[in-house]
Amino acid sequence: MTEVCGPRLINIFLPQGSTMPAFRQVGEKQLPNPILYMAWSPKRDLIALANTAGELLLHRLANFQRVWSLPPNENTGKEITSLAWRPDGKILAFSVGDTKQVVLCDAEKAEILHLFPVDYPVSCMHWMEVQDDSSTLSLFSESEDESSRFLPKLPTLPKSYSTTSKIFSEEKSDEVTNLLGEVRLNVLVVGGPSGFVELYAYGLYKIATLSGISGTCRSLGLSSDLKSLSVITEIRSTEDNPEIHYIQLDTGLLSSCLPELTKMARKFTHISTLLQYLRLSLTCMCEAWEDILMQMDLRLTKFVQEKNTSTQVQDEFLELLLWGHASPELQALLMNQLTVKGLKMLGQSIDSSYSCIQKLVISHLQSGSEALLYHLSEVKGMALWKQKFQPLGLDPAAIEDAIVAVGSFTLKASELLQVIDKSMKNFKAFFRWLYVAMLRMSEDHVPPELNKMTQKDLAFVADFLSEHFSANEELFDRKGKYFNVERVGQYLKDEDEDLISPPNMEGNQWVTFVKQSTHLKDSPLLFPTYPQKSLHFVKRMMEGFIDLCLQKPAEVIGHSVKQAVCLRLYTVPESSENTPRLFELPSLWNNKKAGMHYVVFCMPEISPSKIYILRRATDPNRSVPNGLVALNLSTPLNSSIEDETPAPTSTDCSYSCLDARFYDDETLTVVLQSVEDDENKMRILTQLPLNSAMSWDEEFTWDLTLRLEQQTEGIPVQGLAWGNQSREMDNIKAQFVAVNGIRKVACVLSANLRHIRVFEMDAEEEEEEEERADESQEMSSDQDRLEESMTTQSDAGEGGDGARGVEDAQVTDHGSGDILDDTPGSDIL
Repeated sequence: MTEVCGPRLINIFLPQGSTMPAFRQVGEKQLPNPILYMAWSPKRDLIALANTAGELLLHRLANFQRVWSLPPNENTGKEITSLAWRPDGKILAFSVGDTKQVVLCDAEKAEILHLFPVDYPVSCMHWMEVQDDSSTLSLFSESEDESSRFLPKLPTLPKSYSTTSKIFSEEKSDEVTNLLGEVRLNVLVVGGPSGFVELYAYGLYKIATLSGISGTCRSLGLSSDLKSLSVITEIRSTEDNPEIHYIQLDTGLLSSCLPELTKMARKFTHISTLLQYLRLSLTCMCEAWEDILMQMDLRLTKFVQEKNTSTQVQDEFLELLLWGHASPELQALLMNQLTVKGLKMLGQSIDSSYSCIQKLVISHLQSGSEALLYHLSEVKGMALWKQKFQPLGLDPAAIEDAIVAVGSFTLKASELLQVIDKSMKNFKAFFRWLYVAMLRMSEDHVPPELNKMTQKDLAFVADFLSEHFSANEELFDRKGKYFNVERVGQYLKDEDEDLISPPNMEGNQWVTFVKQSTHLKDSPLLFPTYPQKSLHFVKRMMEGFIDLCLQKPAEVIGHSVKQAVCLRLYTVPESSENTPRLFELPSLWNNKKAGMHYVVFCMPEISPSKIYILRRATDPNRSVPNGLVALNLSTPLNSSIEDETPAPTSTDCSYSCLDARFYDDETLTVVLQSVEDDENKMRILTQLPLNSAMSWDEEFTWDLTLRLEQQTEGIPVQGLAWGNQSREMDNIKAQFVAVNGIRKVACVLSANLRHIRVFEMDAEEEEEEEERADESQEMSSDQDRLEESMTTQSDAGEGGDGARGVEDAQVTDHGSGDILDDTPGSDIL
C-alpha cells in the first residue's frame, strides 16, 4: 500500500500596504477573427497573435496598437498551430499545420527568413537559450571570426527572386551570422502527434529526433541547463477520455557536450544555409533559361517531319552556306516560320540568358561551393577529434563523402561554364551568317559590317552545322525530336536521365592523362566528374551525402535521450474537447536559478477549487522535496494580517481556475471564476505568490500505477489570500491569459476568443485615472467611433463584453522605425 500524508491547510496573507501595486489597463481590442494563439515577446512590449483566418498579427503594448500583420499564403500555409519567440525577441517562429512547416519570421519587418518541413503537423513549440557560459562564449568567438576572415562575402541573389527567401536578399555581409544570433546556443523544440519531438539548434539545424514518446505533445519545456526536457502529452483511446501525462526526458548528453554541441550546431547551420543558397541560385539559373531557346530545335524537328525529300538537314544548310541557295522547304522554314525578326529575337534571348546563367555560376555557385567545402573540411577536423565529437555522432567517413560530392558539384559547374562559353561563340557565328542569308532571301539591304565573312568563319559555321544538325534517330526516340542545338538547358533539367549531348572529352589532354595513369585513375584525391549527368543530378547527389552528415548527429543524440519519469495526471473532460489546445493547462515553466521544472494544472472534475503545482529537478538524478502541492482557492478575496479574518467588505467565496501561467519564478498569474449561479459568475485576474507554498515540507508519495486524480486525498493543500493583487474583469468573460514577467505585462482573452485586454502588472491604478482624466475628450471621441461601429457590425460574440470595435482587417504599419518605440495612443475603454 502507498503511504500518503494527511492534508493540511495554511493561509498565506499579504501585509496591508503590500508593495505589489494594482494592475493598470493599457489597451483593449475587439478583433474580427477568433484568436487561437498568443505569445509575448521575451524582450519587447510586443505580443504575437494567430487567428482562425491564418493571419499572424503583432501588436505593441501601448493601446494594443497593431505593428504589422502577415496574411496566409500558399508558400507558408493557412493553418497556424503554434507560436514561439526566439529568446532575444528578434525572430518569431510559427508552425503551419496544412503544409507541415515551421516558419521563422523577422519580428522587425514581418519577412520570412527561413522555413523547413516537418513530418507531422506541429502542435506546440518552445524556444530556449542555454545559461550564460563565459568559457563557451570565448571558445567560439574566435572561430566565428576566422570563418568570416577566410571566406569571401556571398553575393546577394537577384531581386527578382528575393521574395522567396530573405536570407540572402539583404545587402549584408553576415546574413547567416545575423540569423544565428549570439554565439550562445538556443534550441527550438517542436512537438506533434504520435510522440513527434525534434530539437533545432538556433531554430535552423536539427540536432535531435526523439522517439519513445506516446501521445500528442501539448506542451514542451527544455531546461536552460539542457539536462532534461519536460513534455505534456495527451494519450487518446477509443474507450476512455484522453489522458494527460507528464514526461521528463533525460538530455544529459546535450548538457555534458555543450561546447562541442554549440560548435557543431553552428557549423552545420552554416552548411544548411549554404545548401539553401545553392538551391536558390540554381533556381535563378533555371528561370534565366527560357523556353524560347528551344524554338530552333522544335522548328528543325518539325521541318524534318514535314519535308518530302530524303536530303539531310545539315546538307540543306551546307548548300546554303557554300552556294547561297536554299531549297523551297528550307526557304519556307526560314522565311515563314522562323522569320528575320524571330531570328533576331532568338539571338538576343540566347545571348541574354547565357550571360545571366554564366554570371550566376561564377558569382553564386562557385563561391557557395567554396564556402561549403571550407565548412565541411572544418567539420571533418572536428570529427577526427573523436574524444570530443564522436559522442555527438560525427562520422569522418560520411563527411569525406560529402566533401567529394561538393567537389564533383564544383567540377560540374565548371563544365557548364565551358559549355556556355562554347555555345555563345557557336550561336553568335551561326546566327550572324543565317541572318545575312535570310536578308538576301528577302532581298533586303545587308549592312556592310555583316557582309564580310572570312574562310575561317565559313569553316567554323560548317563545323557547327556538322556537329549540331545531324539527324539522330535515337534522340528522336527519347525526346520526340531530332535536334539538340541548344546544349545548356539539359544541365538545368531536374531529371535522372543522362545528358542528351554530353561534352566531347576526346581531345582533352588532362582526361587522357588520367585514364593512362594507373595511380591517378582511381585516386581518392581526384573528384569524380560524372560527364553523363546534369548539374541538377549532381546537386541532388551532393545534398544526399550532406544530409547523411546532418542527420547522423540527430539520430545519435535522439537515441541518447531516455525517459526519466512518466506521471499520469488526469483525464480530459469531453466538454473541453473544442478548446484551443495552446490555451489549455497544464503549462510549463523552467526556474533557471533553482534548476527546476514547474507544471501547473487543474483537475476541475475532481477538485474545481484547487490549482496543482508539480516540481521536478532539471537534473533527473536529483530529488526534490515537496514536489507536489495544491493551492486552495476557497478563501476570501481580501484579508487582514492582524486578525487573519476576512475584511468587512469581502465575502467568502470559492473560485475555480480558468487559466494559469507562471509570471516569474515566484508568482503565478491566474484567471479565476467564482463558483456561483451561472448568471453572476465574477471573473478575476490575480497574482498568486508562491514562496510560502513552495517551502512546505510535507511530502506526497506517488503511486505510479494510478492517475493523480485517483489519489488526491494525500496531496498537501495550502490556502492563498491575494489581497490587492487582483482585479475584477468587468464587461469581459475573461478566460485565458498570457504573461511576460520580464516586461511585467499580461494579456487577457475572452471566452469567445475575440475580446482582448492588456495590463501593466506593476503600474499604479491612479496613474491610469489621471491619464484618462487628461484625455477625456479624446476618449469620448473613441467611444463614439466604437459605438458607431457597433451599429454596422453584427455581434457574434458574448453579450457581456461591453462596447466593441472591430479592428481594421487590412495590413497596417503604425509608425515608422523601430517597433520598440511605443507611441502613446488612446485607450479603448
